[in-house]
Amino acid sequence: MNKNAAYAELKENPKNVHFNRLCSTAELFGFVFRGGKGSHRIYVRKGIREALNFQNVGGWAKPYQVKQLLKIIDKYDLLKEENNV
Repeated sequence: MNKNAAYAELKENPKNVHFNRLCSTAELFGFVFRGGKGSHRIYVRKGIREALNFQNVGGWAKPYQVKQLLKIIDKYDLLKEENNV
């Protein structure tokens, strides 16, 4: 899946996103898993000050965490990288 399709999928319905889909989308946008405890996973990316903290709740991602990833993608214009590669 390319970045544009992954972004559109999350944006279309942020309340219905599987946890693994959220994690794989973060990795697609260059975020790296940096650990976590229990149901939490922390993702970071060089050049971005914010860390992403995702929580697995019965296999689903929390909607506000999906929205946080979308906000960071917009804030740092990460979709434009797709066109420059």
